[in-house]
Amino acid sequence: MKHLLDRPIWSALATRHKAFAQGDNLARRYWPSIVPFAGTAADDVESQQALSRLIPPLESTILVQADAIVLPAELSAVSTACLVQMTAEQPLPIVSDERVQRLTRNDAADMLALASVTKPGPFTAEALSLGDFWGVKIDGRLAAMAGDRMKQPGYTELSGVCSHPDFRGRGLGRLLSLFVANQIMARGEVPYLHAYVTNAAAIRLYESIGFRLRSTMNMAVVQHAA
Repeated sequence: MKHLLDRPIWSALATRHKAFAQGDNLARRYWPSIVPFAGTAADDVESQQALSRLIPPLESTILVQADAIVLPAELSAVSTACLVQMTAEQPLPIVSDERVQRLTRNDAADMLALASVTKPGPFTAEALSLGDFWGVKIDGRLAAMAGDRMKQPGYTELSGVCSHPDFRGRGLGRLLSLFVANQIMARGEVPYLHAYVTNAAAIRLYESIGFRLRSTMNMAVVQHAA
């Protein structure tokens, strides 16, 4: 691994998110109730076998890494995709909006409902265990949210950015992306994020606020082979 973010899931589980990990020094995964992510320290046979042992039959998990994903014979890829990984190394525009509020477990049902409509990526109520989430409510409804998720030494992932279709076009995604990214930077960390390479609109948004491409990434949803 040349960079901590080349294997972001593994790097998080081996460091700042070790308390949320199952596994050993070869392969680890988050507790499945939190987020269905797993990673290996390397692509050698021993690491791949350790990964296979971590995933129960009929259960799937997500791998993300810069290197091509290599799987043992016991596992197969249900789906694959290419992502971009972007970082913000320079100061970003400061935003202030009194509508932005911290979300809590009392908002979990609304957050899950918003995520089910917008599909920003794997999201569970227990994701609140990993970091802070912020949102904007309009007329009592959760209109948009964003938060931080995986954490490595010096880095925190911006995640869960989404706006309800009824409130799109109001700049809420941009507002919350900048707000959360600045919260991360205020802690002396570098914010980073992932987006599908096919999501041109999201990539343009992130570029417009100061994020730049660090690496392309490979993603696979894997489970035990039939």
